[in-house]
Amino acid sequence: MSDSYEAEPINIDTSTAHSARVYDYWLGGSTNFAADRAAGDAVLAARPGLRYSVRANRAFLVRVVRWLAGEQGVDQFLDIGTGIPNENNVHEVAQAAAPGARVVYLDNDPIVLAHAHELLKTGPEGATDYVSADLKDTDRVLREAGRTLDLSRPTAILLLGVLHHIQDEDDPYGIVARLVDAVPAGSYLVVSHPASDLLPATQGEATKRYNQHVATGQRLRSREEVARFFDGLELVEPGLTQWHLWRPDPDEQVPADAITGHAGVARVP
Repeated sequence: MSDSYEAEPINIDTSTAHSARVYDYWLGGSTNFAADRAAGDAVLAARPGLRYSVRANRAFLVRVVRWLAGEQGVDQFLDIGTGIPNENNVHEVAQAAAPGARVVYLDNDPIVLAHAHELLKTGPEGATDYVSADLKDTDRVLREAGRTLDLSRPTAILLLGVLHHIQDEDDPYGIVARLVDAVPAGSYLVVSHPASDLLPATQGEATKRYNQHVATGQRLRSREEVARFFDGLELVEPGLTQWHLWRPDPDEQVPADAITGHAGVARVP
């Protein structure tokens, strides 16, 4: 367990909605408060199919990690923007396929830190760690991750449902490029990102309500903008698509009116 996890005091403000807790509410979790539920309901009123979308994003995580660990032989994962622990956390999926897999979780929400013990229940052959840090402090992210992961070996960088919280002025493309530059060929970048160019009749109002109620605002992006995160990398099939369409399991069903967002998996050449 990293020093940052042990040393940082946990102060939770329950009076203001927070992105991780609102997301937990949409997933059907219980680690949320009245302000989070009120914010979540306001957004759902504008975008009723959103709950299907966030659950489909979680299913995308499971499929990707299972594919990377089980078929591509990747045994190191850096999960940035972890969120509140739920079913099928990265280490559970990865270590089911590769028992020696090592996973570092990273988030900057105090309530995620409070529940980090749920993310550290590794199998005997593998390892997990939790880092409390901000993605924008990329040097610290890599330094802390390097305590558990050997970043000279292939590593999967997971950025699922987090980059839309990075505003343009904070240079999200530069942040992703620095992360990718820190890992070797054979590594993977995984991104899922809510879309600005899908469901135009409802998404704009939903985003407006979210930004009115939640402390960390959203900057949704188009397919073209999300594609830029993969510049210089080799997208694997089926390329950049909606996350519920990325190698779906046969029994997975997402309602047609719950169109999700853009997602892709790319290999570092």
